[in-house]
Amino acid sequence: MTMLKRVCVFCGSSNGSRCCYREAAAALGRVLAARHTGVVYGGGNVGLMGALADAALAAAGEVIGVIPEHLVSKELAHRRVDLRIVHSMHERKALMADLSDAFVALPGGYGTFEEFCEVLTWSQLGLHAKPCGLLNVDGYYDGLLGLFDHAVVEGFVRPQSRDLVLVDEEAGRLLDRLSDWQAPALERWIDRDER
Repeated sequence: MTMLKRVCVFCGSSNGSRCCYREAAAALGRVLAARHTGVVYGGGNVGLMGALADAALAAAGEVIGVIPEHLVSKELAHRRVDLRIVHSMHERKALMADLSDAFVALPGGYGTFEEFCEVLTWSQLGLHAKPCGLLNVDGYYDGLLGLFDHAVVEGFVRPQSRDLVLVDEEAGRLLDRLSDWQAPALERWIDRDER
């Protein structure tokens, strides 16, 4: 079992249409704090971002927010967290990855999907050996998981790369799976005969 010092959480800056999403974000913040695992996230104080950070702070957890300067006013930067203001989205993602031992995506929109898929791609390419998980709140990620499975069937994702995505509906179980995860030995992702 690997000790997770900090977990990077990607999530929406809005609450979504159902209260279960906000509740799940707050529950994840509390569970991380209870495990003495820090939160690294996008630095906002609204939506699921705010719920996650507020819950972790209320439970005396460490919370680091990373936000580009052009989003400080748009996403209403959280002033009670350890806020790191960077110049660009690229710097944001790189710093969040550097500070973290694992990645979790809560429900969110395009930004959340992009951030999660980027760190997942980095894992596939061997650029890091950190686990990547989806907190599948009330089936939110069923469609995305179906797309991943379709990509395997259609020959665009190898089965061992599909296994890089850890999924659970409950925060504690997902964190346990992230802690137990061991990076697989992935074979080359393009064979000579595929060129």
